[in-house]
Amino acid sequence: MSPAPLDSLGLKPLELADKQAISAFLRAHPPQTSELTFTNLFMWRGHYQPVWRVWGEHLLIWAQPPGHEPFALPPIGPGDLTPACRELCRVLEQAGAAPSIQRVGGDLLERVDQTAFVASLDRDQSDYVYLSAELIALAGNRFHKKKNHLNKFRKAYPGHEYRPLDADLVAQVLAMQEDWCTLRDCASDLSLANEDQAIYEALSNFGALDFVGGAVLVEGRVEAFSLGEALNPETAVIHIEKANPALPGLYAAINQRFAAEAWAGFTYITHHLVDKYTLTPGGDS
Repeated sequence: MSPAPLDSLGLKPLELADKQAISAFLRAHPPQTSELTFTNLFMWRGHYQPVWRVWGEHLLIWAQPPGHEPFALPPIGPGDLTPACRELCRVLEQAGAAPSIQRVGGDLLERVDQTAFVASLDRDQSDYVYLSAELIALAGNRFHKKKNHLNKFRKAYPGHEYRPLDADLVAQVLAMQEDWCTLRDCASDLSLANEDQAIYEALSNFGALDFVGGAVLVEGRVEAFSLGEALNPETAVIHIEKANPALPGLYAAINQRFAAEAWAGFTYITHHLVDKYTLTPGGDS
């Protein structure tokens, strides 16, 4: 028997109107894992179909992606998170799903009773984290290949332009994404189709959400773009990074320039390997 839809249990589907309430929790208790921004939850809602509720002092969020069993995201709030984790699992069991809390960062893991839950490392969902200064300077052997790609692009396209995303640029970025999807045949790849929808949702609500963006233009045409936002006071998260693959070195160019222009004031930049874990009830739970 399939699990019951979680919104049938009185949980609220996530909408743009929920931004203020959810963001208040995230500002008060800044997370370290990249999924936990309102922008990320909103732009991917077509795929993950998140639902939420406030439980005492904690924000609880569940996801129910089509074709997959529902799961919970880590609770957001103060103090010991063990009771909130138990409530997340209780609701999943009530819906007929296996109790599972996914994308749990090490910072939250330390606030859960280790005798009540079993934590297993989820490498596939872990985040890559860089020092922002390193992504900007690209110094040393670690970044030698990326710097070579960047220099190749700069030499081939000396007249290229970087522009911060604004309302006037959104339509051009959407057009570039459409061209990228035509090239990669997004319609035949479910993961790319889901990403395409997420990008559309983010860009169509630019200004209402908290992310910023940047684009590289070649001969006046957008050929690369990146979208990101502050995850916590020290860390920026990159949600999307796209470039025309026909222009060698362009991915390195948008990566370095977006870091320099938007995130020089942050210590870290995370892409999608801070370790993440899945919690399942065990021990004394």
